[in-house]
Amino acid sequence: MNYSTLCILISLSLGCAKQVNTSPAPKIEDEVAATAAVAATAYHNSMVLFNGGNESIYHSFRIPSIIKTKNGTLIAICEGRRWSPSDWGDINVVFKRSTDNGATWSALGEVVGSGAGTWGNPTAVYDKDKGTNGRAWVFMSWNDANKAAWSDITAWGDRRVFSSYSDDHGATWSTPQDMSTTLLPPGYTWDAMGPGTGIQTTINTPGRLIIPAYGRNIYSDDHGTTWHYQPIPGGTDEGTIVELMNGSLLRNDRPGTTAWNTAKKRRKSIGTIAGSFAAWSVDNTLNDPKCQASILRYNGDDPHRIYFLNPNTIDKRCNMTVRISYDDGATWPISRAIYSGNTCDYANLTVAKGGYSSMVKTADYAVGALIEINENVAASATSNKSIEFHKFNLPWILNGQTEP
Repeated sequence: MNYSTLCILISLSLGCAKQVNTSPAPKIEDEVAATAAVAATAYHNSMVLFNGGNESIYHSFRIPSIIKTKNGTLIAICEGRRWSPSDWGDINVVFKRSTDNGATWSALGEVVGSGAGTWGNPTAVYDKDKGTNGRAWVFMSWNDANKAAWSDITAWGDRRVFSSYSDDHGATWSTPQDMSTTLLPPGYTWDAMGPGTGIQTTINTPGRLIIPAYGRNIYSDDHGTTWHYQPIPGGTDEGTIVELMNGSLLRNDRPGTTAWNTAKKRRKSIGTIAGSFAAWSVDNTLNDPKCQASILRYNGDDPHRIYFLNPNTIDKRCNMTVRISYDDGATWPISRAIYSGNTCDYANLTVAKGGYSSMVKTADYAVGALIEINENVAASATSNKSIEFHKFNLPWILNGQTEP
């Protein structure tokens, strides 16, 4: 197969550099698999992965994060809430693993479950360059069990920063280490990691690990031996981050309440760790019902694609929609709803589909996405919350649409 033919075959899945490009040709991870991915029939399947009220000791599961290790293992992480769907109380960080691209999953395990306090906001990142297996990191927030409401978080250290890691593709995890002295800025009372996922850079300072956090980016340039943070402009929370093709970084965040009331849209800021981040601007394409979202660089070849997933509304957590940008998040011309039907018609629904999410590129060139569901709309404050795993490919997202 010659170069031009291969470019045509794989352009829908991975992209391919034009022969006139003077930069080095992009590495094609697996030409046979890439070609097969393009030729594959569009597909989308799903399952309930973390089943609230029907699995182990947990009433509800929320706040998902998913990563892939270098041997293709998927690690799905979330909060296991023992007694209720509340953000407060006895909450652990739990996980499941898949070694077959999401077809089957392990039993439920714990990253951490010690004490009756709140372990939450898990935000995972994978360091492919650390050791034989790479190293999976999870950053978490923690507060003591006597902190049972927002009003109880009044002093520095009431919410703390912890990290844990795994060197065996997520099978076992280190005892969480308190990183607050280094990573919790002075004067902070409330704090939160991500939630969702971090990134490892490939262009600017390759190998850098970055965790988006409240009011800052947490990062390491030495495989986690030391960690630092960079302040960013305030006014947002629940941040996502992605590396752009010029090596700069895009933060795409949920606006804080004051900003959200002025425009119920996502906020974005571009910058670098070595420099600074610009003031937040409104992304008028991306609706926001004041809910976390997820972002993923699918590939960096030509065309380069970034995926974005969130509830495409301004009021309810429903109408989950995946979008594709071909210009580093400036525009989002391709989109498709994850669920069919009117998922926002709460008056006529039992299960509400939508909420927090996390995405990863699977080893077989699809996307694996974790999406929250609410099992009883009428009793949302007390009903079980669960998390679905969805897997879909590029032809399914396109649904006959032509890429720019």
